[in-house]
Amino acid sequence: MKPFGLLLAAGLASLAFSSAAIAADSGPLPAEAVKAAKEIQAKALAGSGAFDFVESLTVRVGPRLAGSPAARASHDWALARFKELGLSNIRAEAFSVDGWERGVESATIISPVAHHLHVSALGHSVTTPPEGITAPVVRFDTLEDLEAAPEGSLKGKIAFVDKKMTRLQDGGGYGEAVGVRGKGPEAAARKGAVALLIRSIGTDSHRFPHTGITRYADGVAAIPAGALSNPDADQLSRVLALGQPVSVKLVLSSQSMGPLSDANIIAEIKGRELPDEIVVVGAHLDSWDLGTGALDDGAGVGIVLASAKIMKSMPQAPRRTIRFVLFGAEEVGLVGAIAYAKQHAAFLPKHQVGTEADFGAGPVITFNAAVRPEAKPVIDAIGRVLSPLGIVPGRGPSGGGPDIGPMAAEGVPTAGLGLDGTDYFDYHHTADDTLDKVDPKKLDQAVAAYASFAWLAAESPVAFGPLEKKAK
Repeated sequence: MKPFGLLLAAGLASLAFSSAAIAADSGPLPAEAVKAAKEIQAKALAGSGAFDFVESLTVRVGPRLAGSPAARASHDWALARFKELGLSNIRAEAFSVDGWERGVESATIISPVAHHLHVSALGHSVTTPPEGITAPVVRFDTLEDLEAAPEGSLKGKIAFVDKKMTRLQDGGGYGEAVGVRGKGPEAAARKGAVALLIRSIGTDSHRFPHTGITRYADGVAAIPAGALSNPDADQLSRVLALGQPVSVKLVLSSQSMGPLSDANIIAEIKGRELPDEIVVVGAHLDSWDLGTGALDDGAGVGIVLASAKIMKSMPQAPRRTIRFVLFGAEEVGLVGAIAYAKQHAAFLPKHQVGTEADFGAGPVITFNAAVRPEAKPVIDAIGRVLSPLGIVPGRGPSGGGPDIGPMAAEGVPTAGLGLDGTDYFDYHHTADDTLDKVDPKKLDQAVAAYASFAWLAAESPVAFGPLEKKAK
């Protein structure tokens, strides 16, 4: 694989503005729209300013747990940035969310040999007693093994699920591993367990545990749940392999609150011909509380803001309205995205397409879309315009991003601009999600991709949808 810098240089060299090159790329797209998209790409690659937005958010606000004072500070920050960019129809659309606060966290192997373990409570975990829980540990390879355990077999014990995540460029290993985080506490409680520990859903070998939202079921005891860093999960497994009874003391003093106020922050570039038709470009403004949320999803916020800045600088407005949505409370269950889909339900048939940047800081490596068959030639033409950036057709259906899901379920077309996730899950939901992991040049390439896609989607001569609603 060629280094990113060489690929970027090749892409820059191929951003030709000749009439012949534009005609070759245009297909059903207006030639002037393709020319504008190439200008947008060139501006982004020359320095989009996205990194500056990420730096400002992570320094001036920091971590942004849903419903927290920091989340509300991020709303003010985002509203100010949109205003500075000269966008239209700037507003905060409020909703409520259950709050949660992390407290003291510790895990220690008590016997047969003492070892301190690095642990983080899963999001919305219930608390242990103040003195903690000390209990024998029973290990399972997978969630399915835990679910297959005999009824009552874990009474008075701590369940430990040791499923490892596979590193893949498209992040596909996450979906295979993450189920235990949401379903594990219920499964363990049904077998009588007093607490659950899981191996972090991540691909790193650092002692940074990965947090993330968990779930509890009505009518089932809610038990404390935490994630061990990968090296600490390895160590616990090695101690268990000695064949002697192993006891762990777990202390988690988290606290639930709520409902609390949160919001989606929205701004627009109004369309010149079809202002009621909407292209949504989104990211989520909230983050977990361990790091500063630079990759998840400060980078996405930077991509959205820099895309807005560049598109606003164009001499002519796009044909359709481009709406920039910074969703709130994504990390705790797509709460803001669900609120958006409900609040705008009557207008979703007028949504041309939705896409979200929520997979790190780039570069974008694939592109695909879910649109009406009549719009497929336009998508193919957009793919040709994106190709000089090193972007190839993606495999499988496009979901558009987590926060696009609720509107996609109502028939809104989606586009996936797939970011390179090779090392994303080394940092995801950890204290190591910090600004130093963001490469400004890769972020610029992502802006070039998102902004030029949004522009061409807005300029399309045909509607991308609506599509059939998905079964619930």
